[in-house]
Amino acid sequence: AAALASRAKDDDPIDQAVLSSVKNSPQRDAYQVVHFQPFDPVHKRTEATVKCQDGGAFKVTKGAPQVILALDPDAAKLQSGVEEAVNEFAARGFRSLGVARTHNQDQWQLLGIIPLYDPLREDSRATVEMAEQMGINVKMVTGDQVAIGKEIGHELGLGGNILDASLFAETKHHEIGQVADAIERADGFAQVFPEHKYHIVDVLQQRGHIVGMTGDGVNDAPALKKADAGIAVAGATDAARAASDIVLLVPGLSVLIDAVKESRKIFQRMNSYAIYRISETVALLGFLTLAILLFRFYPVTAIMIVLLAMLNDGAILSIAYDRTRYSNQPEVWNMRIVMGIAGVLGVFAIIRSFGIFYIGESVFHLSHETLRTLVYLNLSVGGILTLFCARTRGPFWSTRPAPILLAATLGAQLLATLIAVHGLLMAPLSWSLAGLVWGYCLGMFLIQDRVKLMGYRIFDRHHSGFLVKEAKR
Repeated sequence: AAALASRAKDDDPIDQAVLSSVKNSPQRDAYQVVHFQPFDPVHKRTEATVKCQDGGAFKVTKGAPQVILALDPDAAKLQSGVEEAVNEFAARGFRSLGVARTHNQDQWQLLGIIPLYDPLREDSRATVEMAEQMGINVKMVTGDQVAIGKEIGHELGLGGNILDASLFAETKHHEIGQVADAIERADGFAQVFPEHKYHIVDVLQQRGHIVGMTGDGVNDAPALKKADAGIAVAGATDAARAASDIVLLVPGLSVLIDAVKESRKIFQRMNSYAIYRISETVALLGFLTLAILLFRFYPVTAIMIVLLAMLNDGAILSIAYDRTRYSNQPEVWNMRIVMGIAGVLGVFAIIRSFGIFYIGESVFHLSHETLRTLVYLNLSVGGILTLFCARTRGPFWSTRPAPILLAATLGAQLLATLIAVHGLLMAPLSWSLAGLVWGYCLGMFLIQDRVKLMGYRIFDRHHSGFLVKEAKR
């Protein structure tokens, strides 16, 4: 009967398992399937209308045990036996499949329960463990019964708090808060229908969590659309793909861990760039404004500012490929600390620029034109060194920069030095003065990095988790 309620061309793994068990049975030729209703997540069963050789006809169905049992008029009498069989199979790691057929007057009769072993992917448990280590709270969603859900959860390393999703429909108005608390605490959900998935996502979002949801069917589309990150797994329907933010092309979920790691690296690069860009804006505008107001002197020309933008900003594009460390916890933007650290670095850069300005004017007594070139080279070299200070929370050597970042920034500064020494669009600078600027900027860079570390310690002392707030997940 189970084989008659299966169809080979659907390429369904359960159908394939059932059909393979009776592929050599001669009895199959005695029946002809005249109508077949495939499985869908709402009804949770397949159904076939079968014609016999003697001209008679009957229906067969297979699906979730609780659904198949409900078709039998004697369901109340059979329920305890069915639940016992399902629980016994679940304890041994088997899923259960109910089978029934019609007899007189089209009344359904439960024929039995078939155990199915659906092994987890080899990487499933490791994937869940890695996700938990990265601060992601994994919740299992299954259409199977609670006993099976608990066994699957045990195999995955999840907790045993598996919630029966049928409770959602029975929730009264005054119990909504209690159910929401239960959803938040649950390790997984069993006997889930598509509408339950949407409800689960909605409740978790209302509790302030960022929710990712995986799915593959048409009925998963609303929940995938609702989730902050809808993920269509390999082999998903077009509707599920269209509703998702991410479409997986290979089986398994381990690729999601790689995606999380890469996204957190991207976040770190964005954070570093924001600190660098704000600090450089503070440094340049602050220095120019103070120099003009205090000394009635324009420290750089317009063409020098253009050169700074072209060389440094062009080189800074390579930060997109920088080597960085990802955080083990979810993160969100905290602009207060970004602005705070950027302000510290920017103010230090202003002091550095006035230092070279003083050396050039009071020690070497340079002309205004040569002094401008000296200041320009300081802004260029010192500015790019600020990037290497801003790109790490720890000491600048704690994470090695990517070769492409080193090559781009070093090349840009060598070009800036050649422009300054040969006097292209500015007064020429001697090699000795250019070397002085490089040595001065490198020395100040080491001090600037220590100042950055002090700034982080001060912020951390007064604002725990101030750099990047932990996100609910």
